[in-house]
Amino acid sequence: MRPLTLGLLGHLILSACSSPPAQDTPPSGHVTVFEGARVIVGDGSAPIENAAILVDNDKIARVGRRGAVEVPAGAARVDLTGTTVIPGLVDAHSHIGYMKHLTSGPQNYTREHILDHMYRFAYFGVAASQAMGSDFGDAWYGLRDEIQSGQYPDAARFLTAGRGLAPEDEVKPDNMRHAAYVIRTEADARTAVQELAERNVKIVKTWVDDRGGSVRKLPPELYTAIIDEAHKRKLRVAVHATGLADAKALLRAGVDIFAHMIGDVDDELVELFKQHPKTAVLSALGGPRRQIYAPWLNPTHPLITETVRPEQIKRLRDRLASEIPEARTRGEANWARLAAGIRRLNDAGVRIGAGTDGGGQLGDQFIGWTMHTEVENLVAAGMTPAQALVAATRTSAEILDLDALGTIAPGKSADFVVLDANPLDDITNTRRIARVYLRGKEVDRARMRAGWTGARVN
Repeated sequence: MRPLTLGLLGHLILSACSSPPAQDTPPSGHVTVFEGARVIVGDGSAPIENAAILVDNDKIARVGRRGAVEVPAGAARVDLTGTTVIPGLVDAHSHIGYMKHLTSGPQNYTREHILDHMYRFAYFGVAASQAMGSDFGDAWYGLRDEIQSGQYPDAARFLTAGRGLAPEDEVKPDNMRHAAYVIRTEADARTAVQELAERNVKIVKTWVDDRGGSVRKLPPELYTAIIDEAHKRKLRVAVHATGLADAKALLRAGVDIFAHMIGDVDDELVELFKQHPKTAVLSALGGPRRQIYAPWLNPTHPLITETVRPEQIKRLRDRLASEIPEARTRGEANWARLAAGIRRLNDAGVRIGAGTDGGGQLGDQFIGWTMHTEVENLVAAGMTPAQALVAATRTSAEILDLDALGTIAPGKSADFVVLDANPLDDITNTRRIARVYLRGKEVDRARMRAGWTGARVN
């Protein structure tokens, strides 16, 4: 995967910023109406057939049936007849800047490479991605704010938890926790949270996992201090914790987000979630399911060939082909447990968002593509296509406190994906991307594709 060159970025311009218009406020400025598509709003309601979306600069002004939406004189018109529109997807758990070609590690973490990853997200219709605790240095602070201000209109929004908070055993020179705050005492925990608050993060990331008995995990008195200090500063805490006993203890301590699906679910856990209705779970099902199910590699899906180097595709194929039968059997059992847990939590009304864990140091979790396999995995686990889309749009946006994203509704940012087929019929139709719009402007996917593949742009 080749990062975009500076010349390729030359077409990017500042986006206009405007406050959300009220639903009955006449639009002004640059106004466009997108007509004729089926619109899946993202809130679980029935699609709007033959719809009209009125966009004023970078915001959605009105949405409704074609002919029922008043269109001001002089508005530009875009005919989307025969397509389906969904909100921009939101990846609520990723690791940006590490994976590059056949290498993955801190040596790849540069401003240019982070930006390249955000272009890749946009290419796949992902409007925002939350990096979960693996960022370090200063490169991401300014870039986060520049993207948010509209300086790079073809880039997905970059959100970050900054440096995570980890026990000493978790921190190694060559892993994604290499720059984490080492938490040995309650004072360490509170100081780290205070520093992150000064950096304007919204989520603090920590780990409570013994890695199969290989590390000493963060003890309750320290993660309780992290949660307490974060809540004092109006920050939320996301935790990597998949063990059942740890999940129960963390719920009792008031954790806000589980960054991965919990390995087992029982009645007591379900009851604890009911007692803590604001606590959310991010799916991160891609790694476990890819071990037993990856038909998109044979043949390789066009979206992958457009964005991933052949040698990286081959490496994943070879890796999966070399698995011994016993590993596949374990993988199938693991997937069955995770899928059963998703069904139980979903049936109980637990907030489930879509996070991919993509871009990490294991490699071969292709940036952007993993979001489309994630919604497919949610359906395979027992959600309906409509529920999976809500998880990947509105719920993920709510978990990340992204008020401007998540649904196609008045006042929201005009971030949406135009598809050539209906994902409610087949969830894999989210991959049939015709166009992507971020902040009211069409993303130049052809130019991006040319930069990655070397193809000419007509």
